[in-house]
Amino acid sequence: MNSPLHLLAPEYKVPYGELSIQEVKSDMDRVLQFLEESTPAKVINKQTGKQITDYKEMDGDATLERGLFRLASYEWGVTYAAMLAAGDATGDARYKDYTLSRFRFFTEIVPHFKRLMSNYGVIDAQMKQMLTPHALDDAGAMCAAMIKAELTDEKLNLRPMIDNYMDYIMNKEYRLSDGTFARNRPQHNTLWLDDMFMSVPAIAQMGKLTGDSKYYDEAVRQILQFSKRMFVPEKGLYRHGWVEGMSDHPAFHWGRANGWAILTMTEVLDVLPLNHPGYEQVMNQYKAHIRGLAACQGGDGFWHQLLDRNDSYEETSATAIYVYCLAHAINKGWIDALAYGPVVQLGWHAVSTKINTKGEVEGTCVGTGMGFDPAFYYYRPVNVYAAHGYGPVLWAGAEMINLLRTQHPKMNDSAVQYYHTEQTTNEPIFSVPVE
Repeated sequence: MNSPLHLLAPEYKVPYGELSIQEVKSDMDRVLQFLEESTPAKVINKQTGKQITDYKEMDGDATLERGLFRLASYEWGVTYAAMLAAGDATGDARYKDYTLSRFRFFTEIVPHFKRLMSNYGVIDAQMKQMLTPHALDDAGAMCAAMIKAELTDEKLNLRPMIDNYMDYIMNKEYRLSDGTFARNRPQHNTLWLDDMFMSVPAIAQMGKLTGDSKYYDEAVRQILQFSKRMFVPEKGLYRHGWVEGMSDHPAFHWGRANGWAILTMTEVLDVLPLNHPGYEQVMNQYKAHIRGLAACQGGDGFWHQLLDRNDSYEETSATAIYVYCLAHAINKGWIDALAYGPVVQLGWHAVSTKINTKGEVEGTCVGTGMGFDPAFYYYRPVNVYAAHGYGPVLWAGAEMINLLRTQHPKMNDSAVQYYHTEQTTNEPIFSVPVE
């Protein structure tokens, strides 16, 4: 047979090959429109449903209007930070305005909800979570996003809310005897990998905001102490949970929790001074994790719910987080574009298939506790109203736009290749003869 079989078209399940900034932006814009329409920033009377615009008139019936997602949740802290990054990457003011307008809203209503708490004792649950946080989930992601916004525009006057969140994180959260953030569920003295992200990026950002090195020191300490117990070097992956009282420590490498870990280190390395004594340790840990994650990507571009178990389902939020972090690492010069550019481009193609025509993000695992058997993770539901997917998708899209502006991906012999300089030929370049 004389036909050039190597040129036969593969039957890819997700798009493969060329990618344009315009395509990425179009996908992101659908998500933005959906979120603008589904997350109102209004105070209403819960009895009448009427909007309250004069906040001095708020009484015990005042509450935030219910949209599809909670405006003060950790998932939305991720979304606010991602919107800021998307605004920078695209130049489209709507993205930053999404975050800044809602933060201005918070600064206006917080004093009045404080008054209601004093007068009535019970207030809107989201506002209570903001005013009196009782878990890292309540504080860390929102705090980090607010610090970024404050550094963008000091006129926002977010510092009182930032300080309130930081006081909880630094002084009130439960810890192990060595100071590592911990919980007493589902077992006594349990480490949740999620808690790296729910605390450490905000602490590091506080270092940038204040210039106080104690925050950088604490961020590094937490990363290294979590990693000592939870990183599995032979796989390059983190276990989801670690229980102090267990003699053996099961390793379930849940996708999104590993996403929180790599996102934590990405955020810290962005602000940690190069001369900090822990910088090299954190960078080495970061690169080890990236190598482990890259090895787990599936053939359709996704990562799985349990990273090392390919019969578990493909999960969107984790995939989007990895796309963001690896693309960002390339853009910062921390890892090699030639090695990892095709990984993130394939990952974005996969993520883009989960953004439906309404702008909803499909395939995201719902909120998840901790289990010590595989069935728990395999059968967690997915839902378009799982808020965890939206921020990561926007963050991933923003960083892909940055990547495509600085790198030069091109098809070569039917494969995506990344180049540091623009390639001017359309002819395939073979390192060895093709037969």
